[in-house]
Amino acid sequence: MWRASVVTIFPEMFPGPLGVSLAGRALGAGQWGIETVDPRDHATDRHRSVDDTPAGGGPGMVMRVDVLARAVDAAAPPGDSRPRLLMTPRGRPLTQALVRELAAGEGVVVVCGRFEGVDERLVAARGLTEVSVADVVLSGGEIGALVLIDACVRLLPGVMGHPESGTEESFSAGLLEYPQYTRPQHFEGLGIPDVLTSGDHARVAAWRHAQAEVATRERRPDLWAAYRAAHDSSATEKE
Repeated sequence: MWRASVVTIFPEMFPGPLGVSLAGRALGAGQWGIETVDPRDHATDRHRSVDDTPAGGGPGMVMRVDVLARAVDAAAPPGDSRPRLLMTPRGRPLTQALVRELAAGEGVVVVCGRFEGVDERLVAARGLTEVSVADVVLSGGEIGALVLIDACVRLLPGVMGHPESGTEESFSAGLLEYPQYTRPQHFEGLGIPDVLTSGDHARVAAWRHAQAEVATRERRPDLWAAYRAAHDSSATEKE
């Protein structure tokens, strides 16, 4: 069973949204599991302190390496081969490719920072991989952890009703997803493109691919450049 262990000083935030919809149904069915480890339970003083003032001065507080290390060890004891992640704005971008890699494994251990962040020594001491969900700064790593876990869980076998749901969507082929339509046929003067009601599957597939290219080129030039580079490289290799 795919397992997520979350190191957080706010364990009450989990499963949170992960307890409803697709992820919630899969959780209830035992298709995946989640647990939390509170660093405060691994503090040694009567105040259960998990932070201290930053070395060198400055505002805010920094999460202590010794307390967090004990919490990580509790979440991932010896022999646990799951990747250990730290949610942080300076981390590796969370992409669909990374999500697929994580979903294919045994699960994840996710450390959620707070305050001004965590003591840098924790990253090296516990082999953490830093991951970022966006170029924004959040109050803590918990929301990022929810995003990461949800993205992984929906790809687990049997979680989504239709197997192709995970392949025909944004980023699956390096492109954003094509536009979607459903009934009614007409709405406030707007109709469904004729090709989608033609019954010609080849034309529908071609239209969808073309629309995906248009959306990617206009909205995400970075993805478009990467897609074109991969496409050109593949074409060169076949020559």
